[in-house]
Amino acid sequence: MKLHSLPPARSRERPDHRLSLVCAVGLMDRYVLSEMLLPFLFGVGAFTTLVMAVGSLFELVRLVVEAGLSLSAALQVFVLRAPGIIVLTFPMSMLLATLLAYGRLSADNEITALRGCGVSLYRLMVPALVLSLLVTTLTFLFNELVVPVSNRQAATTLNRALNRDPDFRRENILYQEFGEILMPEPDGTFSRRQGLTRQFYARSFDGKQMRGIIVLDFSNEALNQILLAQRGRWDPQENLWVFEDGTNYIVSPDGTYSNIATFSRQELRLPRAPLELAQEIRSPEEMNIRELKHYIEVIASSGDLQRVRRLQVSLNQKYAIPFACLAFTLIGVPLGLRPQRTGSSLGLGISVLIIFAFYVLLFITQALGQIGTLGPATAAWLPNFICAVVGLGLLHRANQ
Repeated sequence: MKLHSLPPARSRERPDHRLSLVCAVGLMDRYVLSEMLLPFLFGVGAFTTLVMAVGSLFELVRLVVEAGLSLSAALQVFVLRAPGIIVLTFPMSMLLATLLAYGRLSADNEITALRGCGVSLYRLMVPALVLSLLVTTLTFLFNELVVPVSNRQAATTLNRALNRDPDFRRENILYQEFGEILMPEPDGTFSRRQGLTRQFYARSFDGKQMRGIIVLDFSNEALNQILLAQRGRWDPQENLWVFEDGTNYIVSPDGTYSNIATFSRQELRLPRAPLELAQEIRSPEEMNIRELKHYIEVIASSGDLQRVRRLQVSLNQKYAIPFACLAFTLIGVPLGLRPQRTGSSLGLGISVLIIFAFYVLLFITQALGQIGTLGPATAAWLPNFICAVVGLGLLHRANQ
């Protein structure tokens, strides 16, 4: 009876070798991530304590001593401001985590051993990049869902404790509404074009109602109606404006008044935007992206282009700042891979220097964006771009 020869042993060993390699790579990723986790949490705690002590604690202590702010109110404000500080420390903590984790692996020659097994530096970066993308997502969601609400509550709590009125625009409220207007054509027909349809002006606002109101209607090419009112307020139930003690002027095409009528009360369905423009002034940190976009539209209608530029820079920073986690990771990994030992104190010192340089650059580009030298997107993203380019250059140099 003829026996068939068995297949070569190497044909069965190859899958086992591949499986062991996959398991080893997966183990390496988990190992690197575990090395980064504790430094990251330490960084969040350390940087949060430092920033809150410098940025918020001193101010609240001064208000307790000088303005009579109660300790309970100061504690509430301190806690409510914490999310806004914590979210800023996530990128800083990613930098510290990569510096310390990869620095320890390099100092113990574990990086050398992995590279001897054929693992490239770019592959070694994968765990850090995965963690940085997760932290970037967390930063964005935290900054969008938690921070605006907590900052708003902190401002409200502080104003209430100090018996301060909310900050709102008190005089010279101007709102311009743009839309379709009827334009006469040479052949006697009318066409619809985009243009100024209505202008709303109020001399003063006390937080509840406006005084000295002028409404100009340009919906038919030229000025066709003027409304003057002593007082006006927004009715939230009916979604309309209620004007009191005023006069209505109907303007003819030749510029004369075709009708003049006084009134003690008149209701008009006008946009709520003038009230939004005058109401409590909120900082970009107290608004999420959707609210800030709407607020920019309202401010743009008032013609305050300088303020619009400032808000557009802040809007773009809401997208850009979370990605600083990724930019800091690209710098932290190659710096941690340097031959010399990167201890905790040295790693923290290097992190502080890089963070300081990054935020100095951020403040410079922000100022240039607010005055119009840089576009809003460029002003917000340029620090991340520079940081990423420097990090990729360092990584390429370390891989040679």
